Amino acid sequence: MSDQDLVVETVRDILSGFEPFALTAERRWDAGLWGALAEAGLTGVGLPEEAGGSGGELADAVAIVATVARGAGAVPVAEQLLVAGPALLAADLDVPSPEQPMTFAVADAVTVHPVDNGDGPGRFTLTGTVTDVAWAGVAAHVVVLAPAPAGIEGAVLALIDASGLPATDAFNLAGEPRGSLVLDEAPASGSLLTEAQAGEVRARYALARAVQLAAASEQVLAWTVQYAGERHQFGRPLGRFQAIQMELAEMAGEVTAVTALTDAAVQALDRGENVVLAAAAAKVRAGAAVEVVARLAHQVHGAIGFTQEHKLHHLTRRLWSWRDEAGSDLAWSRVLAGGLLADGPDGLWPAITRVV
Repeated sequence: MSDQDLVVETVRDILSGFEPFALTAERRWDAGLWGALAEAGLTGVGLPEEAGGSGGELADAVAIVATVARGAGAVPVAEQLLVAGPALLAADLDVPSPEQPMTFAVADAVTVHPVDNGDGPGRFTLTGTVTDVAWAGVAAHVVVLAPAPAGIEGAVLALIDASGLPATDAFNLAGEPRGSLVLDEAPASGSLLTEAQAGEVRARYALARAVQLAAASEQVLAWTVQYAGERHQFGRPLGRFQAIQMELAEMAGEVTAVTALTDAAVQALDRGENVVLAAAAAKVRAGAAVEVVARLAHQVHGAIGFTQEHKLHHLTRRLWSWRDEAGSDLAWSRVLAGGLLADGPDGLWPAITRVV
């Protein structure tokens, strides 16, 4: 068994003790699951030990995020392991203890002011409202990507202590917190980024959602195939009917395409390549697959799949939610199209082959 297989097996063992549940305003996340993951050192995987993490490779962190997504775990591992933590490291900023939940948000409407307090560069205050914050009210720290101060090109990556900030009650379709944080000259440590660096951080966020979408889609397909083999109608399993077989094949094709593009983007990131176009392709393809996978899964499951008691909704509602987060399909389609056409007609095919 490889180290990565061992990590996945450990996460599965932990998840087996924490069944998915319907999130509410009173119970916004699975604190017990987070505590178990943190105790096992899994909330710091992919972050170097010298920075306070648990070590490990990018592939290990991706495997953890994917496994938790398959299990509908209500914890911010994707934001912490694939976006916030690596972004802080790349910007030479200190990473908080991995035991404390951390999230990431894009804050285009926030005003950033540099502070000269004798501590040297990298101190800012942030004022404004950060909207659609994943796990708002849950995360102890928020890594914010905001516009650079007036007169300076680029962006600022800032780390904010969110433990004392009130969060509005807003949730996605799956019930995951997506509230707003109001900042009033909130102190933050931060670093200036170029536009290219800021674009890569945004792409990491999109890729994190693509990883979750791919994993959840794989699990929905597996559940649907299993149900079609177990559920009998007119004296034989549903899976023996040609119409059902065609729907399962269509779902499998969508899942395979999403997994391939997401894996390609992860590998590009692991090689240190510019990941923007690969992440854009993965996010767009994953979003397109959601409509087919979720619709056909519910169609095959029939009425039972729409009940609160059945497990299917824990993932299909997340699929519909994650599809619209970290940038819409339209936004990333424009990024992808612009990148592919940047070198003109003669460069289109080479650009496509570089992405996939």
